[in-house]
Amino acid sequence: MHATLPRLQKTRFPALHRKKLETLQVNLGYRCNQSCLHCHVNAGPKRTEQMDGGTVDAVLAFLRRAGATALDLTGGAPELNPHFRRLTAGARALGLHVIDRCNLTILEEPGQEDLADFLAAQRVEVIASLPCYLEENVDRQRGEGVFGKSLRALQRLNALGYGREGSGLVLSLVYNPQGPVLPPPQVQLEADYRRHLAERHGIAFTRLLTLANMPIQRFGSTLISKGQFNDYMALLQAAHREQNLDQVMCRSLLSIDWRGYAYDCDFNQMLELPLGAKGGARTHITELAAAGLEGGAIAVADHCYGCTAGQGSSCGGALGD
Repeated sequence: MHATLPRLQKTRFPALHRKKLETLQVNLGYRCNQSCLHCHVNAGPKRTEQMDGGTVDAVLAFLRRAGATALDLTGGAPELNPHFRRLTAGARALGLHVIDRCNLTILEEPGQEDLADFLAAQRVEVIASLPCYLEENVDRQRGEGVFGKSLRALQRLNALGYGREGSGLVLSLVYNPQGPVLPPPQVQLEADYRRHLAERHGIAFTRLLTLANMPIQRFGSTLISKGQFNDYMALLQAAHREQNLDQVMCRSLLSIDWRGYAYDCDFNQMLELPLGAKGGARTHITELAAAGLEGGAIAVADHCYGCTAGQGSSCGGALGD
């Protein structure tokens, strides 16, 4: 059983407003073949929530009228949704850049033997979880044997051209700290990853993204159980940098949950903070007008400090130097 998290609605976090919509981030469901300690979605093999075909159709309809340039697919393991490939191909046919937030081990799951080939054929950007370049640390955070499976998946993606210069197939790796600390400087850590993975495993990648762990869901519950929640929140608030506010993902991103409801970001989705802090009212994607989003207020709470602390952190990695 997970510890009960404090409510995070009251905050001194600065007010934010939306810019033009660029990215639609869609959570296809909470089912995953892993149960990672840092998971802010609380995903796992026993979760059954997943987006149905009708909602996928609504997502595609919104993309046709919204003017967004990118579709960012997440989960759980988004590839486990039976409509994942149809949605991916549909978005690519519309000319959108598609991102798959992949846990890598999914490539070895039964029924996913041709997944890597599909992603390459569709020119999908792969953002892959690899919280460390050392086996012990990865397996501690993500489960026994995950590091070895992840390396095999990366080598397979490399063989298809992913992460190779000139291929156009983008392979980004994601680093998460092991505990309640801020990630180290992204540029320096990327150099360490690149050297270690190339020398020991012959693996290449495009870039490294460093993400701070958010104090919600599974990670937040772990902090509560260890008596570390308040200290971690204090760390995030003390490290807040105003200059990161202009680049946080919620300014140009819209998050859609597996039922089709809209939120300002994936983290707000997990906390059930509705789009624009509408006092509890939820907006379905079928009701959304993209033109009416720009300039709208963004729902903020204390967890937002996780995106502006230190270098800053969002779905696109560090924001500052």
